[in-house]
Amino acid sequence: MAEFVYPKLIGARLRSQLSYRASFAIDFVTQVIAQGYEMVVILVLFTQIDALGGFTKNEVLLMYAFAGAAFGVADLFAGQLDNLPTYIRTGSFDVLLMRPLRTLPQIMCSDIRLRRIGRITGALAVMFYALAHVPVDWSPAKVLLTVLTPVAGAVIYSAVWVVACSICFWIVEGREFANAVTYGSNAFTSYPINVYSRPLRWLMAFVVPGAFVAYYPSLALLGRQDPLGLPGWVGWTSPLVAALAAGVAALVWRFAVRHYRGTGS
Repeated sequence: MAEFVYPKLIGARLRSQLSYRASFAIDFVTQVIAQGYEMVVILVLFTQIDALGGFTKNEVLLMYAFAGAAFGVADLFAGQLDNLPTYIRTGSFDVLLMRPLRTLPQIMCSDIRLRRIGRITGALAVMFYALAHVPVDWSPAKVLLTVLTPVAGAVIYSAVWVVACSICFWIVEGREFANAVTYGSNAFTSYPINVYSRPLRWLMAFVVPGAFVAYYPSLALLGRQDPLGLPGWVGWTSPLVAALAAGVAALVWRFAVRHYRGTGS
């Protein structure tokens, strides 16, 4: 029965935000513009070059859109984990432990900000544009891949968020480290990974599985060979990688909570 509490918590939070419609509209537009600023960087870059890592402007925009939509969804549901240091420092996390609910969903449902949908909307708009301007040999499988890629990417981002923020159980003020991994992953995945140096590529693409958010699904959708030499079927494995990442994140979170001792606040 406890699982039915979460939709009610989310619903109450959303209704409270929609009651201030003008504020929501302004925040929504602001998020769309913020997403657009990131796209402008790519457009300015392509005024100086014809290809980036062997990919055209519209192909890079497709990767950017997949990454942006996935990050927007993850930010909507997992971004609240940025407040974990405050929960720990003030002793509020102890209150969560006393409730007959799981701690991670409690935090994720605590402060869902509907304005973040603006970022998702902006990324989806770019995605539709890019899909209309890149050569895709459409099939039912590729339609499914297009739909699943932002979802799998959001799960991967959320898993990264959980693992990165779990360090705050040992380093209370570990917010900056977590932000470097989470927001840094978004910046990394917006571009072809073959443009990065080998150490950074291995860390952010495979240790942190950012390559499976947008890069490899885009290759599969476009029918392109991986410049790094991995086989084509890798581009279809994002849902599997997302499931594995979620499993690892659940184990890390459970381990961290079990070793939580409080700050004495």
